[in-house]
Amino acid sequence: MIRFIIIVILVVGFLILSIPILIAEWLIGKFNPKARDISSLRIVQFMFKVILFVAGTKITVIGEEHVPKDVPVLYVGNHRSYFDIVLTYARCPSLTGYVAKDSMLKIPLLSTWMKRLYCLFLNRTDIKEGLKTILQGIEQIKSGISMCIFPEGTRNRSEDETQLMPFKEGSLKMAEKTGCPIIPMSINNTASIFESHMPFVRPCHVILEYGEPIYPKELPKERKKFLGAHCREIIENTLRKNQALI
Repeated sequence: MIRFIIIVILVVGFLILSIPILIAEWLIGKFNPKARDISSLRIVQFMFKVILFVAGTKITVIGEEHVPKDVPVLYVGNHRSYFDIVLTYARCPSLTGYVAKDSMLKIPLLSTWMKRLYCLFLNRTDIKEGLKTILQGIEQIKSGISMCIFPEGTRNRSEDETQLMPFKEGSLKMAEKTGCPIIPMSINNTASIFESHMPFVRPCHVILEYGEPIYPKELPKERKKFLGAHCREIIENTLRKNQALI
């Protein structure tokens, strides 16, 4: 329980104490938006790394060399834990916006930081609004900002973490329309940090593997038509392979 309490104090303390930082970042952005963006990215990444340290999480990363450093990408991953975001965002080499559920907009300061970091908020019940979010993501990728999405649409609570829910094909439109590479992310065992025994946070070993870039335009017609299913298959196979490493 002590780890959980410390993490809550860290998060709440950061959000409150970061108010002057947000003001300073706003001022910096008036003169140098790029410097503001990189500063915001590194501040949040540092905080996430502290949280992972307090949680006692041992991390094995595989295939990080597959992530291009010179072009925006679309990260696509499986999703079982709140810590999936903490783990993956802490390793983003460049500015990356995440697609989150729109209920996150109700959380003060946290939603402000998310907007500051180009996160988008998806309305799962309104198809028209959902399309607008995808179109926003397309524009952000075109402007050089990577995006990350969990195409299952919600956290997977299956007992077998290698059994993924269907990937929503519409979420892959950001790569189809921009031609950016898709980076599959296979995340093993993050539910063991918190969700498997709430409210306790316990040390565990997690594995994050980045797959080779997928370029939609280079895929055969059938694979391109069902791009979500193609990514899902790759991630499931990698999850099974990496279970032996936990």
